[in-house]
Amino acid sequence: MADLNSVALIGRLTRDAKLKYTAGGQAVCKFSIAVNRRRKNGDQWEDEANYFDIVLWGRQGESLNQYLVKGKQIGVDGELRQDRWQQDGQNRSRVEIVANNIQLLGGGQGPSGAASGQAGTYAGNGSQERREGFPERNPRDPQAGDDGFADDIPF
Repeated sequence: MADLNSVALIGRLTRDAKLKYTAGGQAVCKFSIAVNRRRKNGDQWEDEANYFDIVLWGRQGESLNQYLVKGKQIGVDGELRQDRWQQDGQNRSRVEIVANNIQLLGGGQGPSGAASGQAGTYAGNGSQERREGFPERNPRDPQAGDDGFADDIPF
């Protein structure tokens, strides 16, 4: 059986994303999300937040950095990576999620300060946006407003 390393999360950003560049000029966008879950403690249900560090590389990170603001709900598809180093003679490690795809979901404050309700999926090099469920319409097209329903429906 082959090994599998895949993570899919939906959560809210805990702070604005930070965009930096490596010495080689590669863009790296880092941020963290909080994912809530409910668990039962005795007779009471409690909300518990789990925090995950996310790393987004390349043009995708450059493109999305402005939209990754505190409170924004996003979907992340990626894989786990363990970073290991030594500090003061002690072995240290940290597990991060390296994102392959990011989906911007509704909620949170956008860069213009207004709440955003649109969803957009960003994959690959970050330059392609797919808006599912929103057909493109030409406002000059007389058929653009015709959704196939008669105007005389009583409800």
